[in-house]
Formats: sequence, structure tokens, C-alpha cells
Amino acid sequence: MDTNELKFLLKLLGCANYRSSLSANIFNSFKGKDKICKSLGDRELISFSREIASVKILPPGRALLKTDVGEIPLTPNELKLLEHISKDSGKIPPSKISVKSVKSEERDTILQGFHEKGLIEVETKIKRTKAEVWLTERGIEYLKDDYSPKGAANISLDLLNNYVRFLRKSLHTQPDRVTTTAPTKGESSAVTIINPTDEEILRTIQKLDRELNTNNYLPIFHLRQKLQPPLSRDELDKALYRLEESDQIEMSSLAEPGDYTSEQIDTGIPQISGGSLFFITLN
Repeated sequence: MDTNELKFLLKLLGCANYRSSLSANIFNSFKGKDKICKSLGDRELISFSREIASVKILPPGRALLKTDVGEIPLTPNELKLLEHISKDSGKIPPSKISVKSVKSEERDTILQGFHEKGLIEVETKIKRTKAEVWLTERGIEYLKDDYSPKGAANISLDLLNNYVRFLRKSLHTQPDRVTTTAPTKGESSAVTIINPTDEEILRTIQKLDRELNTNNYLPIFHLRQKLQPPLSRDELDKALYRLEESDQIEMSSLAEPGDYTSEQIDTGIPQISGGSLFFITLN
């Protein structure tokens, strides 16, 4: 890891929830931020808001277009987009996919859906506007357990302070340990790490919704305040996606950001098509 990459990570350690806008003043001194983000992102130490850079139709997409029109499981706008993509054998940027009846935001959502269905190949890049960057669970583990500084580097004491505070916090937030069986003489006690299961997270959502009277529309920051720690942000995000996939909850975006602070809005789960998942609804 070069010095600029290290400094970038240490800057993130000083941000709330190790997350920041990429256009924040703390990153103004970095030249080639996109290159740094890509390098760290390739190693899964950070992640960032993405948008679609290019698309290319795949054989299943071409095969679908050969199906009888009445049997194609696509809306008229989806069909127009897929037909437009099929006219080019190579990669094309979304801006070159022009369908008058489809706005750019809807286009990107449809393209993401095509990608998930295996109809097109998608390349992504850092989002051009309002991009966010954050430490991943792997990044947190790397800085806490694996990183071993070597050589000489010009690192400010402010950045060193971010790292020291991060290490102290990790020591203070280790998962609780409980003895599950009484040890007998000559035996060590059986130890269990306490971490909430998906079912316990679901019960926590139910409890918070009742206590806060959010009418089955719980803002995600309440759950983060309750479960981070012991869970990391990434672990909780993954658990929520699992609960959504099993149809136990639904997540939706925030329509009126003026009702919440920027810190509360930042707790949402960013989406590649823009915006963030902010509300949790129980099914």
C-alpha cells in the first residue's frame, strides 16, 4: 500500500461510521482520487457509490429478443432498451442508449435489472455526482488485525490520532463472551461469542417500531444505533438484504430528505441507480 492510499484510509477513520462524501474537503489534497478508490476497492478495503459505465448484450439477451413478441417477459420500455443495446456488438455507455420514453433514472434501473437477469454485461465506475466512499468490513479487519507499517512516510499526527482512536474503539467493542457451561476442575470454560442472528435483528426491528411508533416505517439509523456495535455497518447491511430476500422485510428509499439530518440520511444503504434504502417495513 502506498502512502496516499494509507492516508486515504486514515482520513476515512476520522469520519462518522468510516463513511464520507468523496467530494468532502478532507479529500481535496488527494490527486487522482478515482485511481486511489479503484485500487483500494479492488482489494475490497473500501467501497463507493457506483454508476453504470458501459453495457454489452449477452447471448441470453439476444436469445430473448428472438422470442415471439407476445411471449417476451418485458415491458415495452424494457424491450426498446434491450433492442437498442442489441444493435451494437460492443460496449456502449448508457448515455448512448436513447429511448425518448425512458428517463435516465428509469433507464439505469432497467439496465441493472437486465444485469441481474444475465441479459447484459455491465461495467461500473465511481458515481460522478454525490458519490460516497466507506470502509468495508474487510477494510476494518485489515487495519485492525493485518496492517503492518513498514518503511518511512510523512504522516500527520491528526491521521495517526484517527488510527489510535480506531484501535482503541475496536478493543472496547469486542463481542461479549459468556460461559455456557460451568467448567470443572482441569477444564476450560466453553465460550460463546454473542452476536445477533437474523431472527434477533428482526425482533429488534419489531421492538423499535413499537417503541418509536414508526408505523411499520422504521428509519434505518435507529437500527444502526441499536446494533452497531456489535455488528459492523457491512454486517448489518448484509443481514437486512437476507431478511428482504426471505420476504420478512422490505426496504424503501427516502422521498423527503428535509425531514432528517445529513448524518441520519448517511445511514442509508446506497444503491447503484442512485439514492439510498432508508426505511424498513415488516412483512
